[in-house]
Amino acid sequence: MNSVIPAPIARQPWAMLAPLILLTLFGAAVLFSAAGGKVQPFALSHLIRFAVFLTMASVMTLFSRDFVRMLAYPAFGIILVMLIGVEAIGFVGGGSQRWLDLGIIVLQPSELMKPAVVLALARFYGDLPSGMVPTWRSVVPAGVMIAFPMILVLAQPDLGTALAIGFGGAIVMFLAGLPLKWFVGAGVAGAALAPVAFFFGLKPYQQKRVFTFLDPESDPLGDGYHITQSKIAIGSGGLSGKGFNEGSQSHLNYLPEPHTDFVFATMAEEWGLIGGLFVLACFFLILRWGWSVALASQDRFARLLAGGMVATIFFYVCINLMMVMGLAPVVGIPLPFMSHGGSSMMTNMICLGTLMMVHRWNRKAGRRGLG
Repeated sequence: MNSVIPAPIARQPWAMLAPLILLTLFGAAVLFSAAGGKVQPFALSHLIRFAVFLTMASVMTLFSRDFVRMLAYPAFGIILVMLIGVEAIGFVGGGSQRWLDLGIIVLQPSELMKPAVVLALARFYGDLPSGMVPTWRSVVPAGVMIAFPMILVLAQPDLGTALAIGFGGAIVMFLAGLPLKWFVGAGVAGAALAPVAFFFGLKPYQQKRVFTFLDPESDPLGDGYHITQSKIAIGSGGLSGKGFNEGSQSHLNYLPEPHTDFVFATMAEEWGLIGGLFVLACFFLILRWGWSVALASQDRFARLLAGGMVATIFFYVCINLMMVMGLAPVVGIPLPFMSHGGSSMMTNMICLGTLMMVHRWNRKAGRRGLG
């Protein structure tokens, strides 16, 4: 087979790329249906973005370990300044102030902060002596690196992205070797402070989302409308669905945001349980490959970097699926590689590009070991 398939193609991580490409193509088919059987405005742009960002991810694999380590803190600092800039000069869209207009591109810095905080923390813990990791001296700087961008993102307001930043950062801290009892203690403290955060930290519309999550049937035509229609769409799909381009919930505009946050419900109505299992299988294969890359890494920096990127993708997948099935409040987290949206595609492809890069580092380290 090596004589038939060119070496540059054969050495690509097809264990991840094959399910990724299948998932993205399937997502384009769902977006085609969500647009009423048209490639515009969702499906075609979805595929173009994927091609562009996959090319970007391929270029990222060429970066050396030393270059990425050097880039960690400057990248984090630049994106942090951009987040501050959002508060000062960012423009408002959909009731939220999240974007910077840079002339040639409109950028959402909070999306870039998700992989940036993982990169910065991986550098921080990768440089620490092992004996200092399970001490308070390693917690305070890392906590500040996580808390500051979270506060800025919450001010936009964007609870879902803030939680994603916190989750990725916490996973890196856990993988670095901080004592489990500290995370348990933080969880207990968080639970105790939850009522205060709920009443004084959340906006009224965010509080409504929590109440709706707890009892969506109490207002099925108001605040509970989104999740009620999502459940109807998923449940009506049955085993094999209603058929491609035959979904009534999305085509008759009952299902809100059928091409972004609730794209899984759009898919489930037309493809049923079989389609849902296919999506889950693709995500499982992608995440399993990413975790294997983290486990194969020879140094702490690469291991933490890969593990944090896997956690970031997992957060997207887990929260979106729980959200559309009524198992979590609606927080505006899209489904990777299926939902329409450039910011989500960019973030997740940066994560995958980083994993492909670490995979190449591991291969090079393995060849040196054999030599």
